[in-house]
Amino acid sequence: MTATIERGAATAPVTPPKSTPTPRPKGGFLNSSNGKKVVMAVTGAVMVLFLVGHMLGNLKIFLGKDSFNDYASALRTLGDPLLPYRTLLTVVEIVLVVSVVLHMWAAISLSRRAGKARPVKYVAKKSRAGGYATHIMRWGGLTIALFVVWHLLDLTFGVVNPKGFDSSPADRMIAGFDASRWWVTLIYFVAVVMVGLHLRHGIWSAVQTLGWANRNRYRVLRLSAGLIAAVLVVGFLAPPLAITFGVVK
Repeated sequence: MTATIERGAATAPVTPPKSTPTPRPKGGFLNSSNGKKVVMAVTGAVMVLFLVGHMLGNLKIFLGKDSFNDYASALRTLGDPLLPYRTLLTVVEIVLVVSVVLHMWAAISLSRRAGKARPVKYVAKKSRAGGYATHIMRWGGLTIALFVVWHLLDLTFGVVNPKGFDSSPADRMIAGFDASRWWVTLIYFVAVVMVGLHLRHGIWSAVQTLGWANRNRYRVLRLSAGLIAAVLVVGFLAPPLAITFGVVK
């Protein structure tokens, strides 16, 4: 007698589930986390280039008032006579403002997105290094923004400068950091140090975002980020400290 075994559900053909495509974030690449990180990296690079040029210009005060005033005048007459007065400088200022706005937008967006993705705080405490970096980037950015406003009112528009707007750039700079206004130099010192800490972390984050921080270049790039930040801090602090302590008069 031959037994017949019926094929049950276990041996029935299985239909594979249809794959659901991963939804793309609304707004395209720029609205994704990677897109915002790229925006931060690119705009950060623009601001670093501006800081390097600004630092080199400030150092001309050591060559004398005439050298510094000539530099300030040259910024406003770039492209002359082909372009109207202050055209290229205005373009640079617009690019810089747009970069700052986009940089802040990307940073705030990423921070909010991270908060929504992790609504419940970790039970374990964050590392000191991670907390330190977070505070530097958050409060450092706010400190720098407030300082830039003061800096423009003081040395660019002369509103809070003892010499006023009608004076030469060199006179405004020397009067602005006079020993009697030591508190201005102190504010400048703190703000520039915050810029350096912000830069060090920002440059390193940009390197990681762009995928350059592999094992072979990790240490070199880490040291390079710190070195760039240190050079800019020293370069920006040298003129005001020299003026305050009477080296430059």
